[in-house]
Amino acid sequence: MQKSFTDQLGHNITINYPPKRIVSIVPSQTELLFDLGLDDEVIGITKFCIHPIKKFAAKTKVGGTKKLLIEKIRDLQPDLIIGNKEENTQHEVELLMQEFPVWMSDISNLEEAMTTIAQIGELVDRQPEAAYLNHLINAGFTDLQTLALTKGIDKTVAYLIWKDPYMVAGRNTFIDDILRKIGLTNVVKHSRYPEIDIEQLKTTNCELVFLSSEPYPFKQKHIEDIQAKLPNAKIMLVDGEMFSWYGSRLVKAVQYFFEFQDKI
Repeated sequence: MQKSFTDQLGHNITINYPPKRIVSIVPSQTELLFDLGLDDEVIGITKFCIHPIKKFAAKTKVGGTKKLLIEKIRDLQPDLIIGNKEENTQHEVELLMQEFPVWMSDISNLEEAMTTIAQIGELVDRQPEAAYLNHLINAGFTDLQTLALTKGIDKTVAYLIWKDPYMVAGRNTFIDDILRKIGLTNVVKHSRYPEIDIEQLKTTNCELVFLSSEPYPFKQKHIEDIQAKLPNAKIMLVDGEMFSWYGSRLVKAVQYFFEFQDKI
């Protein structure tokens, strides 16, 4: 049967329901689809959709999130493509929309991530599984916020995502919301992902500087370099997937942040 849906950008799509040939072009949403039990239905993924690794190896790769292999996607003849406004390139998505049903998410906080999980669950006929994931995420992050208050965690932080030039996660980002959820205040006032230099960072007097494992793979040597310039801040390597993947990875993130709060 056919069924119609509206995505988070206001696009209406009609799909064969439930979809049997899904291409996912966002890593966190790919992991979600597998965790919802869609092992056979997901037929195409990006080269960055590495979780779970056993599923990654078995699926057709359709390029990167921002540089898709359109012809490979055409060859797969999907009955549904699932993407994201921030992670995918607009002109590629619009090109695919001319030929296939494309459902797009638009996420900037935890609550929107949970809404997305519920909507994708409905889109692929896995509502109970999606509801259970959201139950775990909601309970976990509620406990994390309570724990932050109990422990009196109230520190300022800068979250670096890139080097040469340095770029940080600013306001109106999913990362910014997660920082707040665990008791931290982002010193960056600008929206999205502005460039910043260390001298600017020094003026914020931030107590913590997080160096993300993705998209730029910060290492120990970067801690030493930045520490020399910011002697009063605590510099830490952090797991970027836990801060920025907004699908079922959030269930694993809860445990990560319980342990993480003891380190800050």
